[in-house]
Amino acid sequence: MDKLINDFSFGLFFWALIIFVGLVLLLKKFAWKPILDAVNTREEGIRNALLSAENAKKEMQNLKSDNEKLLADARAERESMLKEAREIKEKMILDAKTEAQVQGEKMISQAKAAITAEKNAAMAELKNQVSSLSLEIAEKVLRDELSNKDSQAKLVEKMLGDAKLN
Repeated sequence: MDKLINDFSFGLFFWALIIFVGLVLLLKKFAWKPILDAVNTREEGIRNALLSAENAKKEMQNLKSDNEKLLADARAERESMLKEAREIKEKMILDAKTEAQVQGEKMISQAKAAITAEKNAAMAELKNQVSSLSLEIAEKVLRDELSNKDSQAKLVEKMLGDAKLN
């Protein structure tokens, strides 16, 4: 270090200083300005990118909340549709049961009516058979009674006596 101090020359220092200052001025004019502009442009780009990222983040949050709202609405609508479907199913089952009960009651009343009609027809036929048999029996009894002349005369007198009383 002593050698540098002992060999110091003002001329060399002066020219080195002028070259250094010229170099700094040249760098300032041609290099620093474009470098600083590039750095500022880059800084502005980074700032814009951060703002864009922040805006995108906010937009994503908004979209997420919108999606959650849409999902909640869709779930509510699905639940509403399922509830409505259940109600329709229950109504259809109830209507089917009611219709089946009405049809059953109708069939029972028709069967009862058919049974009553059959019973009445059987009773009428039975009455006809009983009256037919009664007439045959009465006819046979009368023939037996009327085969004899004395019995015939008694019967005619009895009938005449009954007819006068009425």
